[in-house]
Amino acid sequence: MPSNTGPSIDTITEGGRVTQVGEGQEAEESAPPVMTFGAPTAGEVLAERYELVEHINNDSAGRLVWRGVDVVLRRPVAVVLRYPGGDSATEMLQAAVAASRVIHPNLVGVYDAIDEADRAYVVREWVDGQSLRELVTGDGPLDPARATAIGNAVASALAAVHATGMVHGNVHPGTAMISDDGRVVLADARTDGADSQENDIRAVGGVLYFALTGHWPHGEAPLHGATAGHGRAALPDAVRDAAGAIAAPRQVRAGVPAYLDDLTMDLLDPEIAPPSSDVLAAELGRLDIPADEHFLNQAGPLRFTADTEEEPSPLAAAGGRRVALGIAGLLAVALVGLLIGISALGGKDKDSKAEPVARPSNSAPADQPTEPAPARKLNVEDVQIIDPDSRSRNELGDAEKVIDGSEDEGWETDTYNAPKFGGLKKGMGVWIDLGAEHTVKSVQAILSASGATAQLYTGTTDPGGSSSSGDKKLYTEYVTVKNRIGDGFAPAEGSTLIFSNGFDPDKKYRYLLFWLTELPQKDSGGGYKIGVQEITVQGS
Repeated sequence: MPSNTGPSIDTITEGGRVTQVGEGQEAEESAPPVMTFGAPTAGEVLAERYELVEHINNDSAGRLVWRGVDVVLRRPVAVVLRYPGGDSATEMLQAAVAASRVIHPNLVGVYDAIDEADRAYVVREWVDGQSLRELVTGDGPLDPARATAIGNAVASALAAVHATGMVHGNVHPGTAMISDDGRVVLADARTDGADSQENDIRAVGGVLYFALTGHWPHGEAPLHGATAGHGRAALPDAVRDAAGAIAAPRQVRAGVPAYLDDLTMDLLDPEIAPPSSDVLAAELGRLDIPADEHFLNQAGPLRFTADTEEEPSPLAAAGGRRVALGIAGLLAVALVGLLIGISALGGKDKDSKAEPVARPSNSAPADQPTEPAPARKLNVEDVQIIDPDSRSRNELGDAEKVIDGSEDEGWETDTYNAPKFGGLKKGMGVWIDLGAEHTVKSVQAILSASGATAQLYTGTTDPGGSSSSGDKKLYTEYVTVKNRIGDGFAPAEGSTLIFSNGFDPDKKYRYLLFWLTELPQKDSGGGYKIGVQEITVQGS
């Protein structure tokens, strides 16, 4: 074993957090490291390469986490060590070997895995920063934009792992690391077969919930691989009602957008099939847009669209259309003046007889794309009330009133004693059949009052009449992230919800589900209910 003359890492402490500085500097001469057969000591060099600098913590699986330095490549490393090695370290080493095969910017790099019988250790990238658990515990819950960015990074890392057929199996606030430069990485995968890809994805919901609320939704008991004080252990449990159901993030703190609240709760709901990790990463990536690049509302990222009579462009709403018309008018005046001047100058040398001028054509050249068909109100062939959790089926009448062209009458829910249908059901909805596939531009729902929360979904299932089994089948297919069009946003006082940002212009739709999740209070002393007066679909 070489003497302790290789490079070392000086440290400073910022708010109780170890930060690396001056890595790669030569250390002063010191005595050779003490040879041990099991317990490591500071200054010891493992495998003639990895110098142990400082013991960071121990985890509940019996592993020791050390800060160290690779004396060959002169870079900081983390050394995860356990003793004895051999059979007791098999799972740790296998997980390290598997993780080393997946290279992704949101995964901690694994450099080496060594079994010396008396002890075994894994050498991985050192992240100069803190875990999500430490960040939230120290600074409090994160703002929605930052929580979304962290969830996106974790989901992206899982997508890379799952693409190889492997499972991470250890996703929690202690293994989600945030470096000082803002990079988010996932660490400490395990391969003992106790978890599944689905559990990995649901754990992203837990990470989002913790980032938004500071509470862990899966209880306080430490799980396998949790780092004491750094993982799932000792995290405060979520706020729960008398039945043990957790409170949604929006019920815990203000300012959480409805779409992020619903996505988090859907991931945590065992009755809702989660999307694949790549689909989840894409959805979170769609939402993870810097705030200075768009205006945020509950419908998610705002997309600029063509200015039409039915849906004015946001540019027009901001006065930009008037500015554009003014500039166009000035250009037109300048062009006319230029033509008059040219005509006057040329008249001295030419016959006063005008030369033939080509008349403008109303048809575009053949090589130019044709304009899309203008949006119009689409005919609705069938409509049904979807109530998968109901036993009485007493709220299914009057569905046809939501498409009769009149806002005076509509369909309404029963009265409940709490906004989320009194805790009796996940929600209710109006299923719409357009009769054939169409390009859909927007859906507008006129409600009897403001304050309701609703989403729009699409799918291929026909419930086949009013039946609880048909409703449950439709709900299982439609109400998923991959089938979600978006949240309704209210342009005025909230009594009208408009869905227009989530439709794919290259995709055609036939079946839609307007899904209510939260009801407004009728009055100061009344219960909670809502009426859907009219639903119209615009498209071509």
